[in-house]
Amino acid sequence: MSVYKRGDVWWYKFSFAGQTIRESTKSKSRTVARDAERSRRRQLEQGFNRIERLPVAQMFSVATENWLRTKEAHLAPRSVAIERANLKHLNPYFGKMLICDIRADHVAHYQALRQQGGAAPKTINLEIGTLRAVLRKNRLWFAIQQDVRMLRVSEDKGRAINRKEEHDLLLACQSSRSRSLYTAVVLALNSCMRYSELRLLRWNQVDFAGRSITVGASKTEAGAGRILFLNDRALTVLNFWAGLFPDRQPKHYVFPCEKYGLAQRKDERKGSTQACVHNTDPTRPIGRWKEAWETAKKAASMTCRFHDLRHTGCTRMLEAGVPFSVVAPIMGWSASTTVRMSRRYGHIGHAAQRQAMESLSHAVLETAGAQNWAQSEQRNSSGRSN
Repeated sequence: MSVYKRGDVWWYKFSFAGQTIRESTKSKSRTVARDAERSRRRQLEQGFNRIERLPVAQMFSVATENWLRTKEAHLAPRSVAIERANLKHLNPYFGKMLICDIRADHVAHYQALRQQGGAAPKTINLEIGTLRAVLRKNRLWFAIQQDVRMLRVSEDKGRAINRKEEHDLLLACQSSRSRSLYTAVVLALNSCMRYSELRLLRWNQVDFAGRSITVGASKTEAGAGRILFLNDRALTVLNFWAGLFPDRQPKHYVFPCEKYGLAQRKDERKGSTQACVHNTDPTRPIGRWKEAWETAKKAASMTCRFHDLRHTGCTRMLEAGVPFSVVAPIMGWSASTTVRMSRRYGHIGHAAQRQAMESLSHAVLETAGAQNWAQSEQRNSSGRSN
């Protein structure tokens, strides 16, 4: 008997794959128990034979929230914010569509609309990457993968600023309302740290005695925890900056959150003002340098990104003949990134490559000289013996 009663509750019992399945239906109805037994048996048979159940049709907006909930535990807060920003663009187009109805032509139409709206190809590709992740989780991406094409993105090589531009930029930073901008720019040029690595730097990561900084969280796994040694210029400016925070604690941020305002000067004519700092909170990092950075660039008559400071430091090291094997850990590049960057910066290493090949030539000449000497000694020895 496949169904039986225990007290007021019906149970079912059957054999499957050599095992006895005995479970309660939690029901007082024999009819429900028989239906539950058939349903359970069919579920086991489908699982055993790898027959997948058809997914429940979901709207894209619902599927994205389910996907993001499962990802939040494994993503950094910054990554979650990026995914939500992507979804703000994706949902108006795909939000009311069933995910099983999304086709490659829908993706292509979305790409065209975003381009018409002025979005950059790299931005659109990031948004399609989010769409791909949602469809992949629901086993639907493979059906359209072959027909979806990412947009071509030009390789942004950035640029290295020259010494004159650096001088003008630092003068403008010294005049900035943001008192931390000058220190941040000098450190970026002399340590090649990323923007976020600088912004989130804490005092316990700075070793003044050892003249080094231990990088915390980073964009790449290879970048986190790397040790950067400070040159005299970086150490001097960082020592000066530390002197402005005599009560600093190890967990405090090097660049704390603070507000800036204008105060009237007392020693000059009426109406003259100067920048002043207030509401400094060392337990929170500075939000950003964007406004101060743009103002300083304008004052210096320059066009560049903050990331170009890192590019500048890298370029100068390579121009000085520092090999990629030394530059890579300083920059925090992964193995794959190092290969890509060696191509990007390859033109800089031409002089070093020429020197390397010349060293092979010297080695050959020295070897030939040694052989000639040995042959000469052998002839002389033979002559003496005769």
